[in-house]
Amino acid sequence: MEHSAHEHDHSELGPTELRVRALETVLTRKGYIEPAALDALIDTYQTRVEPRNGARVVARAWVDPAFREWLLHDATAAIESMGYRGRQGEHMVVVENTEQTHHMVVCTLCSCYPWPVLGLPPTWYKSAPYRSRVVREPRAVLAEFGVVLPPQTTIRVWDSTAEVRYLVLPRAPEGCAHLPQEALAALVTRDSMIGTGLPLPVGALR
Repeated sequence: MEHSAHEHDHSELGPTELRVRALETVLTRKGYIEPAALDALIDTYQTRVEPRNGARVVARAWVDPAFREWLLHDATAAIESMGYRGRQGEHMVVVENTEQTHHMVVCTLCSCYPWPVLGLPPTWYKSAPYRSRVVREPRAVLAEFGVVLPPQTTIRVWDSTAEVRYLVLPRAPEGCAHLPQEALAALVTRDSMIGTGLPLPVGALR
């Protein structure tokens, strides 16, 4: 009897991955999903839709004041103008970090996430501890990510929903004003656009 590649019990897969493979096999056999279409969808979000899209949005906002204002007032339209659109990116809101306020994003009910600009969500974003703790003790969670902010900085947590997804516009690192837009994009990390991290320092480009 023939077996598909999805049926093989790969020892390097964890329990969750094995359950996903088993479910995929069952759904494929019943005709509910087409493996080729599923592979294409996964490839899209793993290789073509990724945090680099969001990084380019952020970098443009850093150098283009008019775009920044548009982004803060109508994020969906501004982001779509750069060609980034699709499922889970229909209703975007961008919140801007300042010296006084730092923003963090969570989805307390599930894992709503702006796929067109950030790609697939990291495992920790979907975890129950993050989803519950970031609301109750955001400063402690930030510290665990290596981000320690001054006591006077206000931390705001935004809860993504099926209707609205948030993207953080981080503060530009010091000494980056002379850099071209593509170089600036290289400093923008995925976590800085969720609010659990900061952009890389300019020295990281060397």
